[in-house]
Amino acid sequence: MSDPVAVAARAAAQQLEAEAGPGLVTEVEAVLATRESPSAPPQYVDPVALASLIVAIASLAWTVYTDLRKRTARPSAEVIARTVRVTRRDQGQADAPDHIIEVVVTETLRAAGGQEPAEG
Repeated sequence: MSDPVAVAARAAAQQLEAEAGPGLVTEVEAVLATRESPSAPPQYVDPVALASLIVAIASLAWTVYTDLRKRTARPSAEVIARTVRVTRRDQGQADAPDHIIEVVVTETLRAAGGQEPAEG
């Protein structure tokens, strides 16, 4: 089975690359390659920071999705996105732009089995 976090992060980067600038997909690949490495630097500059943010949100969105799946068959994109925002805030992490969270959550749901996001 492929890694749904990686699948979602890659797909989100492809969608956001036009807005963020060339190289975002490459930066996401670099972050994915080092995310398990304890020697990875804690902060990145612009494109790398965005790549790290996308991977972090994809990882959190996947965790939220799998937790919600224990309670409901198809958790909605809206509920997952809201939970991601609240969790990031509760963990003291910086706010992420809503559209980035929404793109990553949408791609996480697609990576979860090809399903389209559920409404509401």
